[in-house]
Amino acid sequence: MQKQHQTAPSPVAQWVPLSSTLMFMMRRKRLLGWSLILFAVTFALTWVGYLFTVDIINNLTGNFFLDAPGSDTIWGWIKHKGWLVSSWLFIFVSRIVSFYLAFLLAYSISTPGYVFLSTAAEKLHAGEHFDPDASLTPLGVVRDIFEGIKIAVFGIVVTIVALFINFIPGVGQAAVFLLYTYYSALMFIDYPASRRRWSLGKKIGWLRNHSSPAFRLGVLPALVSMVPLLNIFAMALLFPILTIHATLNFSAIELAKKRYYSSS
Repeated sequence: MQKQHQTAPSPVAQWVPLSSTLMFMMRRKRLLGWSLILFAVTFALTWVGYLFTVDIINNLTGNFFLDAPGSDTIWGWIKHKGWLVSSWLFIFVSRIVSFYLAFLLAYSISTPGYVFLSTAAEKLHAGEHFDPDASLTPLGVVRDIFEGIKIAVFGIVVTIVALFINFIPGVGQAAVFLLYTYYSALMFIDYPASRRRWSLGKKIGWLRNHSSPAFRLGVLPALVSMVPLLNIFAMALLFPILTIHATLNFSAIELAKKRYYSSS
């Protein structure tokens, strides 16, 4: 009679819904207060950066989209319609690019505040299972700054790629949405991952190995970021709670893996 070998169950983390994250934040005054401060800072930095970026783009294009071609002849009418379509397309695309560049600036400047918020939320949620911070050394600080710069540069590359892919009918729009979704997830897991001194490659590997949770973390900010003008206020408002939401689920997944490997 053959023996049946029992294998330990695979690590499965219980998902923390966004509604539970909201209640978690509302019940803790320090998290709520810090979130309100970060909302104001993020909104102000993004708005100023957005206006500055739009002004630069408008100066670079000059009067090209200000002087409409004449429409007295048939050829002139065709040129005028082409100018009209291209000007609206330029405005739409340039505003999205301006938002992402401005938001990356606000993201980089406000990172220390969100790291503090993420760490505080993880401590409260994990309790005695909280993994202590990596030792604070000059080399570690330099590495954190360098990793933050790499993510910002990576975001600029993603934005440029998205601009070109967007012109592919049908498939392009879906691909851009997926790019923004997973990049948004990367931005949010960066806080708890950086506290563990993870490299950018390891963070991207986490997204690849946990593609379903990563999609769930990034889909809402990706949708919000694609709405012109509203995205500035909405992202600033949602960023603190989305930071806590990503931190709690990232922590839950890592704790589940830790328990699984310790018991196997």
